[in-house]
Amino acid sequence: MKITDQELIDTGLAYKALALQVTCHAVNQSRDRQEARSLMQTAIERLGQQIAASLAFIGSDCRLVVLPEYFLTGFPISEALEDWAEKACLDMAGAEYEALGNIAQKHRIFLAGNAYEVDPHFPGLYFQTCFVLDPSGSVVLRYRRLNSLFAPTPHDVWDQYLEHYGLDGVFPVAKTEIGNLAAVASDEILFPEVARCLAMRGAEVLLHPTSEVYGQARAPKEAAKISRAVENMMYVISANTAGIANSSIPIASVDGGSKIVDYRGLVLAETGAGESMAAFAEVDLAALRRYRRHPGLMNLLSRQRFDAYMDSYRQSQFYPSNTMRNGAVERKHFIQTQLATIERLAQQGVI
Repeated sequence: MKITDQELIDTGLAYKALALQVTCHAVNQSRDRQEARSLMQTAIERLGQQIAASLAFIGSDCRLVVLPEYFLTGFPISEALEDWAEKACLDMAGAEYEALGNIAQKHRIFLAGNAYEVDPHFPGLYFQTCFVLDPSGSVVLRYRRLNSLFAPTPHDVWDQYLEHYGLDGVFPVAKTEIGNLAAVASDEILFPEVARCLAMRGAEVLLHPTSEVYGQARAPKEAAKISRAVENMMYVISANTAGIANSSIPIASVDGGSKIVDYRGLVLAETGAGESMAAFAEVDLAALRRYRRHPGLMNLLSRQRFDAYMDSYRQSQFYPSNTMRNGAVERKHFIQTQLATIERLAQQGVI
């Protein structure tokens, strides 16, 4: 018996998703934690209004809204790790998550975003975190960015992180009524291994909060979004900022190009510059699952030969792990570690 469109929507097998492109209002110039929190709360109130208006336009079948990278705070520029952690980072059960959860609950949506976050297991540090809130307002996915040049990552405290969260906590996939959701942040779209490890765990929809330059059709990140979708046979929902206000960088440096890419690499929706709800499209899980289960040349997941690559990965060390196992360091630590890695790889004749 043929399933109707409404039945597909009711079962979560077909729904609209929105990559909501909004302006980030940075907290770098805030004098203290209290002022920064006030700015964040104002941003959340504004988001609540924008989400409500967007859903009214798109329709009740919009089940997923993805927000840009660090949409509440911007990114640290000259702040020490301890200062940024105190001023701009969210608590794992903090008021900001509660307020965002209320929006998700009110509109019965899955709400995804990205924020800097502190973790009581790692005092003095913070992680850049992609999160998903479900329609009850609960956090159902928390992915900490694994590749960053200027911020701590789980890899920098690798052994301790695995003790607390395990490998599935490093590469989390949320099994939900609207599909298996996973996330990567910003330029991690350029690291195919991250998305691949998520695909290995069943990810069907890759959420990509970002804040990036837009306007170059052949830019690396633009190519990577298509590549990650095709090679993993998954949707990619990429939400960019509509500029960063209250910052020393020109506001429109990172503005535009939020998009939704399907599992075949087709761009279903894309927006230009400025605040916009134009990047919305249907996610058809039933079609994705049929595509993944059909044999043939394009079924790249079923053709993977991971065991052929295992020894090459195991025998190679590039950027080292556990470099922050003793806690906070000066910000210059990151570039110094990269320089040492480049020198070592050059001496080995790898680069």
